[in-house]
Amino acid sequence: MMRTLCVAIVLSLTSCGLLQPAQAAPAQHSSDIHGQANASADEVWNGLMAGNNRFLAGKPEARDLVPLRRKLASGQSPKAIILSCSDSRVGPELIFDQSLGDVFVVRTAGNVADAVALGSIEYAVDHLHSPLLVVLGHQKCGAVSAACSGEKMPSKNLDAIVEKIGPAVTQAKTHARPDDLLESAVKENVHRSAADVLANSDIVRDAVKSGKLSVIEAEYELDSGKVVRLNMPADTRK
Repeated sequence: MMRTLCVAIVLSLTSCGLLQPAQAAPAQHSSDIHGQANASADEVWNGLMAGNNRFLAGKPEARDLVPLRRKLASGQSPKAIILSCSDSRVGPELIFDQSLGDVFVVRTAGNVADAVALGSIEYAVDHLHSPLLVVLGHQKCGAVSAACSGEKMPSKNLDAIVEKIGPAVTQAKTHARPDDLLESAVKENVHRSAADVLANSDIVRDAVKSGKLSVIEAEYELDSGKVVRLNMPADTRK
């Protein structure tokens, strides 16, 4: 009798809209960073490349950003650090099809790492424990082109960028044809930037040596939208 009465009350409240049926837990989304904190650098890189393939195909993942934004308000745990150029055509979140909280992005013209950029990377390594650093250059980089030109820059701040890229241009000139200098210098600049990060940061260097961090060098192709890895797994450039 009591059981029948309870069932009747529940049905009555439900029909009046005063008691809502239990909602199913939201499905885990592939871009949700939670649960991926222990992913290896290789797994993270494969995830980034899967995102780049979606970007190439014009089929980005659908994301419910409102609940994700609320969840991330309590903290972040980005799975990758990306040092990339400030060029408006090279947004890492877009070209890797990533979402809020997925990547910790440091952007400078020419993807060079000055003290501020290095400090930003160190924060992500030391405090956020991201297992992967991607140094990302791109075709037809304006900053690298300026360094290749040899022209005097109109300000000391622009000079600072060109001077940082200069050694990469010098190296490219030792093997590149004149019509291939810019592209060769872009690749050399990615290598140089990665080497600079390791040379100038004890935190990053120690994380690499201990196996907690991997560094991948890559180039973004403006025409195709494809990200191409430049260093192979055995090429650590420590």
